[in-house]
Amino acid sequence: MYLSTEKKTEIFTKYGKDEHDTGSAEGQIALFTFRIKHLTEHMKENKKDLFTQRSLIRLVGKRRKLLDYLKAKDIERYRAIIKELGLRK
Repeated sequence: MYLSTEKKTEIFTKYGKDEHDTGSAEGQIALFTFRIKHLTEHMKENKKDLFTQRSLIRLVGKRRKLLDYLKAKDIERYRAIIKELGLRK
């Protein structure tokens, strides 16, 4: 499986406050970004996989909502996570 427990722990440790901080916006955004990258690679090989395409669109929407929330609450945290994950060019 592409997303093991160890990988999740690593993501939450790096972007959250600690490994048990799974509810922070930054940790969730980082996790969604990892999953989006994986599904994007899958879609490059399997162009007709409509279920994965729908899942990818839903994940992008969820990440966008979290980013909008973070931008409204704390612009500095928003800018930091955007820079760390490289979401804007």
